[in-house]
Amino acid sequence: MQKLSIIVPCFNEEKALPLFYEELIKYIPDMAYEIIIVDDGSKDKTVETGLKLKARDPNIKIISFSRNFGKEAGILAGLKESDGDLVVLIDADLQDPPRLLPEMIEILKDDEYDSVATYRVTRAGEPKIRSFFARLFYKIINKMIDVEIVDGARDYRMMKRPMVDAILTLDEYHRFSKGIFAWVGFNTKYIEYENEKRVAGETKWSFWGLFKYAIDGIVGFSTVPLRLATLIGALVSVFGFVYMIYIAIKAIFFGDPVAGYPSLIVIITLLGGIELLVLGIVGEYLARTYVEVKRRPKYIIRKRY
Repeated sequence: MQKLSIIVPCFNEEKALPLFYEELIKYIPDMAYEIIIVDDGSKDKTVETGLKLKARDPNIKIISFSRNFGKEAGILAGLKESDGDLVVLIDADLQDPPRLLPEMIEILKDDEYDSVATYRVTRAGEPKIRSFFARLFYKIINKMIDVEIVDGARDYRMMKRPMVDAILTLDEYHRFSKGIFAWVGFNTKYIEYENEKRVAGETKWSFWGLFKYAIDGIVGFSTVPLRLATLIGALVSVFGFVYMIYIAIKAIFFGDPVAGYPSLIVIITLLGGIELLVLGIVGEYLARTYVEVKRRPKYIIRKRY
């Protein structure tokens, strides 16, 4: 009989966790299972709430981090701790509907697929500006990387053990799971669902946090920004050379004086901005190289329950 591992990354989900469990347990089929709650350094009583649930259900395991390491670390820890033949990632806020679990399991009975992933067909209830930038991000990153990330894709997916083992071989510090899922390949079937509202609590993602996450995704899976920096440098050099010839010809043959202080300030400011932009792009890649070579752990477990 196959075993199902359910990984639930949590950060301050004290209110949502009991509601999530009551909904989840309705859709777990008659099979061996484990629920791995990964507490990402919560400041509320997420662990205590999880322990109350564990008293009711011995199949629950709780891993508590020493501090907040981020959702990507929680996903990685859950994958490493799991031992099921089928492994599913799901959020505790019920924006990932547990009702899809039986359908996922049924699809994976077919040898054709190694994974079942989900994506939202609407972003109802999400701020319009956030939806705009999210769609823009998917358009940009799909033009930069060799694999495709589906617009609206969630981390909510079920995988067979060989795919999970393949993901665990990728040991980078800055992780972008959506890109990793696509990069390892395997046959994936996508199923859609309408956007669900958070059942309790508040979102942990700020606009700035999502922006940094987007940068991690682009830098982690593409060198196109470095090539763009080279292209920008080449274009600016050509423009500067052509402009130099223009000024020289204008001064020699037409007697016009060379442009003065205002034009000089504009050119210096423009070139300075371009140089800083290129240095910033190079710096992003260099910073990630620096972090990777230090080989620090992605997370530290304070306690296992």
